[in-house]
Amino acid sequence: GKIHLEGRKSVSFLLDQGYLTKSFPKLTVSGGKNAELKIAYAEALYNKDGSKGNRDEVEGKSFSGYYDLFIPDGGQNRIFSPLWFRTYRYILVEIKTSDEPLTIQQFISQPTGFPLQERSSFTSDDHSLEDIWDIGFRTARLCAGEIYYDCPYYEQMQYVGDTRIQALISLYVDGNDKLMRKAIKHFDDSRRPNGLTQSRYPSSSQQIIPPYSLFWIAMIHDYWMHRDDLEFVHSFFPGIENVLDWFNSRLDEQDMLGPVEWWNFVDWADEWPWNNEKRIGGVPYGVAEGQSSNITLQYAYALDLAADLFNNFENPEAAESYSQTSGKIKNAVYLKCWDEEKGLLADAPGKKIFSQHANIFGILTDAIPEKSQRKVMQRILEDSSLIQCTMYFRFYLFQAMKKTGMADLYLEYLDQWHVMIENGLSTFAEKPDPTRSDCHAWSASPNYDLLATVCGIRPQTPGFNTVDIQPNLGILKNIEGELYIPAYNGSIEVTLERTGESGISGFVVLPQGMTGTF
Repeated sequence: GKIHLEGRKSVSFLLDQGYLTKSFPKLTVSGGKNAELKIAYAEALYNKDGSKGNRDEVEGKSFSGYYDLFIPDGGQNRIFSPLWFRTYRYILVEIKTSDEPLTIQQFISQPTGFPLQERSSFTSDDHSLEDIWDIGFRTARLCAGEIYYDCPYYEQMQYVGDTRIQALISLYVDGNDKLMRKAIKHFDDSRRPNGLTQSRYPSSSQQIIPPYSLFWIAMIHDYWMHRDDLEFVHSFFPGIENVLDWFNSRLDEQDMLGPVEWWNFVDWADEWPWNNEKRIGGVPYGVAEGQSSNITLQYAYALDLAADLFNNFENPEAAESYSQTSGKIKNAVYLKCWDEEKGLLADAPGKKIFSQHANIFGILTDAIPEKSQRKVMQRILEDSSLIQCTMYFRFYLFQAMKKTGMADLYLEYLDQWHVMIENGLSTFAEKPDPTRSDCHAWSASPNYDLLATVCGIRPQTPGFNTVDIQPNLGILKNIEGELYIPAYNGSIEVTLERTGESGISGFVVLPQGMTGTF
């Protein structure tokens, strides 16, 4: 109903949407000339110590967030709606009337965003995974508009590291590649004269994160594997060469990357804190000094993907050059950073600091010999003294688990997601609490992995012309996954159920014309 306020009154009230949304609020008022209506927006409320706690709780908490200020002219049915969307779960409305009474006629909102659809699905006997799926899909939708956003509340920018994961989620949940194509092109357009892409684009402010230029190459490889669009992929080869040449010029005499300038973000690990003076954080040990195994192996990772691309586009000379450089780099990292006693790669040759991250890429690149990878993977998962991955980098942790045949453990490492649900989040945050952003699509990676890892549905050949299905049920008794494939105008269906201690029964349905292996 309507709300009537007399002149010279002050009132405030808190609205709870019940879940995070990205919308255009629309307020209609009559009268109330020169009144002040302050409409503030927040993802969550705050405890006295600055923590957010359970997002459903409001008692004893305070409100902090950006706001709009609307001053009516006293006319009838005046409508206020901002020119850009607002992101919120909670809205605090504070009103001070002047001499005239004010009537609030209506306060509604219109959700907005890229129209991602849920064309794929996943269900199992563990219904908590359905909550993860639903919350992850909301997270992905709120982080997609005319471009991908790292987060809808704060920067609203398209960062490469986030975007690679967001694009895979879009491909798997919707089958839609429009924003992925746009992002790949945007990052190509963002390249500076030195050859590197910018870390985020479009942006009026230049920011460079060199490892993100490497993940741009990974995005192109992802697109090539999932879409039959060779001309589009080939158009980015000059950019790929420029990025790799920049890194090549920074290799030292020992075939590891020397000091690397700019902001070399890897993950928001607690041990790599934010430096407010330098405006950087998440940077591993050894980057500024040189010979960081983390950054060096990410370079080798991109070299391997580029070699795969160039070799399949009939440029074997470039592919061989990239493979040889990668091989030298991996040998150097293993020689200088492998600690035989720990059975792990150190973050730098001094062998004082060890992270999950360096060892994950040691596995993904085969810098760690294949015969040792499973044992290393076990140590990565079990050794809590290692610098731990947060939500973002667990995407790569799960890739390494799959590579070492340990993806059956995947469901056991969704603890951070379950904790967020217990804490009342309706989207997945940037990282475990304390976190700045409550909505970050890189944390929606389970929407990809429940289909790609648990159901095991991945492209076997470029263009997704054939499929490789390697399911990992873990502790689940049954799964049903459906992945929509636009090129076939149909879906891949995987329905499996455990029988006895080691048996399995079920069926796989492929779209007409597709073949694959199980």
